[in-house]
Amino acid sequence: MATNDAVEVSSYLRDQLIFLHTSFKTTEDLFTAINDKAKENGFVTDQFLPKILKREATFPTGLQLEHRGVAIPHTDADTIKKEFVAVVVNDDPVKFKRMDDPSQTVDAKLAFVLGLNKPHAQLEMLQALMTIIQDDSLVQKIESANAAEEIHTLLSK
Repeated sequence: MATNDAVEVSSYLRDQLIFLHTSFKTTEDLFTAINDKAKENGFVTDQFLPKILKREATFPTGLQLEHRGVAIPHTDADTIKKEFVAVVVNDDPVKFKRMDDPSQTVDAKLAFVLGLNKPHAQLEMLQALMTIIQDDSLVQKIESANAAEEIHTLLSK
């Protein structure tokens, strides 16, 4: 697949769903905040929160990278009215269960919450995000961003 055909993460960013310097204590706090904002802006149905909580419990999304943890939670397409990628940068890490070993947790300051309603887009988005999170200096810049514009710029590569 040619690079220019790749899905652009930046085109799915919504300013209302970029959360910087948050202080969520649990994944449930984090999902609830995203749900509230997403619902208020007409991005999701009433089923988004129960379904993402259930999916995260069944199929955890924490990834342990070399220097840090990241999470990429997502849920069923039928809960998404308008597509988005929410970016959450928490000041302190939130514990997510690991994708590769649910008995282990990963401390993630950064979470990309995917709200996609086209099945093929999910895989392409995950691939695009994997490229991003494997770039440690980029992840560091995302974690220290102070404004939504910075997130747009950093993710528009």
